[in-house]
Amino acid sequence: MDNLVPALIEKVCDDIKDLLITKNRKYGNSALQPVSIFYKGSTGDALKVRIDDKLSRVLNEQDDEDEDVVDDLIGYLVLYKVHKIMNKKGFVG
Repeated sequence: MDNLVPALIEKVCDDIKDLLITKNRKYGNSALQPVSIFYKGSTGDALKVRIDDKLSRVLNEQDDEDEDVVDDLIGYLVLYKVHKIMNKKGFVG
């Protein structure tokens, strides 16, 4: 049992990494470099809006058959952290 938790943590993190890489290949860097046709706010704020949406779905227990809201939430939090790191290093505005 002691080895189960670390193994599950590793599995969950690997799954999230794979999800983010797959979506990045499919959609490009749209989360960190949005087209901004309608929304003219910052990338960080856009990510916060997406995080709010996912939190609302978690709160209301809305899970679609083709998506895992918790995985999406974790993914957006990772992308937000990446955005903050890139912003600190001067790679994004």
